[in-house]
Amino acid sequence: MNNGPKIFVSTGEASGENYAAQLIPAIRRLAPQATFFGLGGQRMEALGFRRIVRAEDVAVMGITEIIRHIPRIYSEYRRLRASIAAERPDAAILIDFPDVNLSLARTLHRLRVPVIYFVSPQLWAWKKYRIRKVQRYVDQMLVIFPFEEGFYRQHGVEARFVGHPLAEVPLPSIPRNSFAAQQGLDPSKHWIGLLPGSRFKEIRLNLPEMLKAARQLDGTYEFLLPLAPTLTAEQIAHVRSMLPKKSPRITVVDDARAVLYHSRASMVASGTATVEAALIGNPFIVVYRVSGLTYAVAKRVVKVPHVAMVNLIAGREVVPELIQDNFSATNAVSHLRPLLEDEKARDRMKQELACVAAALHTEKSPIEQVARITIELASSAR
Repeated sequence: MNNGPKIFVSTGEASGENYAAQLIPAIRRLAPQATFFGLGGQRMEALGFRRIVRAEDVAVMGITEIIRHIPRIYSEYRRLRASIAAERPDAAILIDFPDVNLSLARTLHRLRVPVIYFVSPQLWAWKKYRIRKVQRYVDQMLVIFPFEEGFYRQHGVEARFVGHPLAEVPLPSIPRNSFAAQQGLDPSKHWIGLLPGSRFKEIRLNLPEMLKAARQLDGTYEFLLPLAPTLTAEQIAHVRSMLPKKSPRITVVDDARAVLYHSRASMVASGTATVEAALIGNPFIVVYRVSGLTYAVAKRVVKVPHVAMVNLIAGREVVPELIQDNFSATNAVSHLRPLLEDEKARDRMKQELACVAAALHTEKSPIEQVARITIELASSAR
């Protein structure tokens, strides 16, 4: 009979699964007999996680997609609730994915299962009314950005800044010449990273203007376009069809971190990649474009002084933000040129990014802290 703690884990997106895939072995190092079940992806399943619901079956994006899939999503949600009631886990780890996880927190709380929420939903930016659910149903909110701890504590939530897991990731080890040989690049030229986002919809909205900016820059640069492994073959083929046939030369690669490490500067769509760029120390500008309707709604409900996470952490504009109508090829080039050609401007941004990176580090590993807190709460509940 297994006497180890039973842990419910729920994450519906690729970034959350990446953290869960690190957490499972970290918890097992503290409690070798621990078992895991819930909502997750294939990498978690490979680690012995028992998937009640598959993440790929519920991770839809956009209002129209969600509406179309509501019956299936609700059916899967009921399966998760039933599994919690039947198995009575010793603790639960909910990772981001608030539309599902905040509802699951209520179910778990009513069954007196300790709830750890790791990677906060961005309640400080919008949908602040959801803070009531966190106050009622979450035992520990473990946040990865330093300003989030103060936000939650001001609202009476037990919160702790544990550091950002990406701050623990070592810099890419592949040398520039090796990367150039591997990708067919000219190592004598400066490279510029184009990071339009990981989702196909983001790429379709952000890449065209990036390509126009690339055409405006002179021919001394090569451009690197990393594509996420979550894209389908059909989507990748569509992206390739968007690229110019000859000039400027744009090389599709699959290693975004190596691109950020070796590029002279980058254009980066708002999101996790901006945090990676800061941690790696690559000078960059933030760009983003969404549909007109989405932007109109966001302007009404999102209440933050900056869009880029790097600027929110710094509390000021460290990197330029070109959002929606301000994101034009001409504007992008005018902000990018100093980071390519002016050593003082480059050094100034690198120093600012180093300060942001330092703010994301903690003495102890974020994953190890979450694992320890989970085991402590699970033990107290048994």
